Amino acid sequence: MPDDAGKISLAWELPHPPAKVWRALTDPNLVAQWLMKTDMPAECGKAFTFRQDSTPFWDGIVHSEILELESNRRLRYTWKGGALETVVTWTLVQVAGGTRLELEHSGFKPENGQAYAGCQDGMGRNVGERLAAALAALA
Repeated sequence: MPDDAGKISLAWELPHPPAKVWRALTDPNLVAQWLMKTDMPAECGKAFTFRQDSTPFWDGIVHSEILELESNRRLRYTWKGGALETVVTWTLVQVAGGTRLELEHSGFKPENGQAYAGCQDGMGRNVGERLAAALAALA
């Protein structure tokens, strides 16, 4: 893990308005296209899960709870799976030509090095490629 240990910070410039990016972050059917299957509710304080196929190292389930929900601006939720107990924060900033999408995934501990690397690579790929494709396909 880097010296600013405990946190992944990534950002993307997307050629779509914040409302469209927000839909892709909060609509369970759209989230399933770029991240994982989910039953995410659009309500603060509600629990939900992300699910994918299990691996020998992980059951494939992330337990989450919405901590903050500010439409078209900010989404924050817990991310608990395996040995991880972290928080994911998405911030949308309207910019000329679209949206700057910022991700902060915080709360990693030194013993979470493998999960940290996996989350950083996975989010980079999922958002940079799969979310971009899901957004391009949205009307």
